[in-house]
Amino acid sequence: MAHEALLPVAFVLGYLLGSIPFGLVLTRLAGTPDLRSIGSGNIGTTNVLRTGRKDLAAATLICDMLKGTVAVIIAGYFGGPNAAMLAALGAFLGHLFPVWLNFRGGKGVAVYIGVLIGLFWPAAVVFCVLWLATAATSRYSSLSALVASFVTPIFLWWFGQPALASLFAVLTLLLFYMHRENIARLQAGQEGRIGEK
Repeated sequence: MAHEALLPVAFVLGYLLGSIPFGLVLTRLAGTPDLRSIGSGNIGTTNVLRTGRKDLAAATLICDMLKGTVAVIIAGYFGGPNAAMLAALGAFLGHLFPVWLNFRGGKGVAVYIGVLIGLFWPAAVVFCVLWLATAATSRYSSLSALVASFVTPIFLWWFGQPALASLFAVLTLLLFYMHRENIARLQAGQEGRIGEK
């Protein structure tokens, strides 16, 4: 019963940690223009990179990953596996729809990796390998994320993790939704490639 009582707490904890807009915070501290006024207006790593600050982009990636990992580890420690999964969902939704930014957040790739690390790290390795392989061959960051996230639930299911596979199927659908404009540009041959100005 004690663990069940912690489930809503785990979700809220995940949401609050996930909603921390590290990209916006770090760029403001560094004195760059408001992240929402440049590029795609997104608060994630790719848009931070458009400021020309690779160090800030790397810091954003790491912090956005870790907020998902930390949420999962804390919730799992106190509430068990179900709490950890709810914290993962909360962290992902918090990043996508942060209350502090009128529910306009990032696209979720870094947090997706972060919660994978916390829940089942071999799947995070698979995700990163697929992302790197797709990026190396296509030079499309968005396509790399879409391919890696599509395969992740299948890998989890194949590896005997049906509950996690179901969770990441939902997260993958949300990630695809957040990349809907990228998908349209990919179909039209207008998506920017990695390294292009």
